[in-house]
Amino acid sequence: MTEAKWVAATKRKSVEQGADQGRERIAVSVTDLRLKFPGEKAFVFKDVSLSVPAGEKVLLLGPSGCGKSTLLQVLGGLIPAVIDVPLKYADIQKPRSGGYVFQDPDTQFCMPYVDEELAFVLENRQVAREDMIPRMREALGQVGLNLEELHTPIERLSLGMKQRLALASVLLLEPEVLLLDEPSALLDPEGRKQIWEAVRSVSGRRTVLIVEHRIEEIVDWVDRIVLFAPDGSILADGKPAEIFTTYRRTLQENGIWYPGVWEDYIHERGTRLAGPLKSLQQGADLAVPVLSLRGFVGLRGDVPAIMVEEAEVYPGDFIAVVGPNGAGKSSLLLSLMQLLPTAGSYHLEGRLLQGRGRKRTCPSDRIGFVFQNPEFQFVAQTVLEETAFSLHMQGGMSRAEVESKAEDCLRTFHLHGLESRHPYQLSTGQKRRLSVATAAVRRQAVLLLDEPTFGQDARNAFAILDYCEALRSSGTAIVMVTHEREIAELAATQVWEVRSGRLTAMKPGGRRLEGYGAAPDAQGEVSG
Repeated sequence: MTEAKWVAATKRKSVEQGADQGRERIAVSVTDLRLKFPGEKAFVFKDVSLSVPAGEKVLLLGPSGCGKSTLLQVLGGLIPAVIDVPLKYADIQKPRSGGYVFQDPDTQFCMPYVDEELAFVLENRQVAREDMIPRMREALGQVGLNLEELHTPIERLSLGMKQRLALASVLLLEPEVLLLDEPSALLDPEGRKQIWEAVRSVSGRRTVLIVEHRIEEIVDWVDRIVLFAPDGSILADGKPAEIFTTYRRTLQENGIWYPGVWEDYIHERGTRLAGPLKSLQQGADLAVPVLSLRGFVGLRGDVPAIMVEEAEVYPGDFIAVVGPNGAGKSSLLLSLMQLLPTAGSYHLEGRLLQGRGRKRTCPSDRIGFVFQNPEFQFVAQTVLEETAFSLHMQGGMSRAEVESKAEDCLRTFHLHGLESRHPYQLSTGQKRRLSVATAAVRRQAVLLLDEPTFGQDARNAFAILDYCEALRSSGTAIVMVTHEREIAELAATQVWEVRSGRLTAMKPGGRRLEGYGAAPDAQGEVSG
């Protein structure tokens, strides 16, 4: 038995003895869990045990893809009742009543409108009709989603707003156990603060199990951190101060977000602050903008979703698009990709995009797009085929060359070993990296990315930034929607601020790194 298993077993035995003596009740637990996805050779979990006393607030922390969300689904009863995955265990105790918030809020909704979604919960709890609207308003206010009209189509909400709605619907259940799978991943900093304040205010004596990468708002609130290794084993289990003090090197090696991780990231790359921009490859025409907008409007139906009076993007620009949830940031990228109808002047590489009425065609060989929801862009049955599909679209390569380049790309984005898995079977973080890989591999003139670092551990978030910088240094213009203040400070050449459906400000980026990132070598790996 390893030391980590001995510690876990000892703590579990202590908890069980305490429960027997009436000192505390166990809310959820599992003993000797074994789980393996169909078609996979490796176990996600092999004899993992965890016990959580009633009222405890526990953070499950570990690198992307280590099985945190899967364990939460097991403890919450979703596996195998709803998600059919073979598993074995010696013993399991599931919550008597639980509320689950998924990573992807769209998978959680049953009804098309906000009020109907919340009413569905209240009807099941037999709440009187006259009491429903006040309770809906109260729950939405707790999560910072203050809608003038409750009968709003859910599809019109941004992903961040949807995530708040998902949490509000769970709060209306008033469950004994809250199971939260990255509930703040898609929110701006103020939204993250509001979500965790809401969770704290309603948690009380409830048991709370949290899977989260960005832990700044909760690290001083949780009672306990369970630290996972990449293979799904438990490395440590203890108080937050103990974990961050004793296991700092382990956190760093496994790419886990911890206080000070951005500073360590800068230090490890040996960069200087306030350095000049990395020079572009020869041949890039800096005088001609790759994107030029004048009186540009993106529409949802007949309603303007985003308006841009005037803006230009040049080769080698790294534009960080910031603003609160629902401001129109995603609508801006969708409009630039012509996935929303548009009006006004739009030039791509000096060429006016034209079409009938509001419908124009955007050349996919010159501009690429990474959706906020990665599943929107998957078209193939395996991870390797998904990446190869983008290269086949580019043309000019043999089948062997396509497969070789696709495999190199998957290694770059830490997806090797997952080539045969269906894209929908990946973790949220892995799905996101695959969506970035399939778009970036084509090397277009412009790459639009909508929240590419959400759901990522630190190592993979930095790998995505490094790869974007590699593309930028070779002339590709990067336009990235982000809630990460550090990206604007470290990497952006410009910061565009979007508020209330308008591009309201364009400011110089922080650009604090010199030589940030490095160009991919001949094998496609990011070096440096």
